[in-house]
Amino acid sequence: MKKVVVFVLLFLTVSLLIPRETIVAEQTGPYPIIKNPIVTDVDVLIDVGHGGIDSGTLYGELYEKDINLEMAKLTYNVLKKKGYNVMMNRVEDYALSGENRWFRSSSRHLKDLAQRSHLANEIHPKTVISLHVNWAAKTGKRGPIVLHQKSEESKQLATCLQSSLNQLYGTNREVVYGKTFYLLKHVQVPAVILEMGFISNSLDREQMTHPKKQQKLAESIADGVIAFLQTTQQPAK
Repeated sequence: MKKVVVFVLLFLTVSLLIPRETIVAEQTGPYPIIKNPIVTDVDVLIDVGHGGIDSGTLYGELYEKDINLEMAKLTYNVLKKKGYNVMMNRVEDYALSGENRWFRSSSRHLKDLAQRSHLANEIHPKTVISLHVNWAAKTGKRGPIVLHQKSEESKQLATCLQSSLNQLYGTNREVVYGKTFYLLKHVQVPAVILEMGFISNSLDREQMTHPKKQQKLAESIADGVIAFLQTTQQPAK
C-alpha cells in the first residue's frame, strides 16, 4: 500500500511540473480529451471520501472515512480481478488536503476537494466513483443514492450504479442531479458521488460493515460500473 501512496504523491508532484504543451487536450462533447504522459488508460478512479482529520459522518465510534476506505479497497479488488485498470486516491487514513500545497485557500475542505478534482483531471480516467456514507435524523431512512453531473454520460453511469444497488438493497431510488457538489462541477470526466447507505439505519449500517455483505456491496458497485463501461463500448484491457 505504501508504494501506491508514494506513486500518487510522485504523480501529483511531477504532473504539476510538466510543461502544459506536453499535455494535449481536445474538446469533444462535454469532456476534454487529455493525454497525460505519466498515467493513461485508467478505467476507474475511486475517490475515497474524507480521511484523516475529516471523519465524515459517524455512528458512535464507527466513522464514514473508514467505511469508505474499506469499500474502496474491496471494489478495487473486484474490478482488478475482472481486468479493469483501477486507481484509488488514498489507501490509508489521511486527509488529501494535506497533500495540497498549490491551492491558495485557508479552507481545509476546499483544499481537499481541489486536490481530488485535480488528480482526477490529470489522470483522466473513463469514470470517477466517489464513495460516501449518508446520515439522516430519521433512522428509517435507508438505501443508496447516486448523484451525477449535468452530462448524459454521468447520468448514465449513475443510472447503472443505482439500478445495481437498488437490486442489492431492495429499494427503488432514482438518481439525483448533484448540481451544487464541488467534485461533480470540477471533474472533467464522467463522475458520480455514491452515497452507499445511511449509517443511521441499522440495515444499511450492517450492509456497509459486515464483511460478507461488504463484499456483496463491492460486487454490486463494480457491476454498475462495468455495465456503464460496456454500454459505452469501453471494455477492459
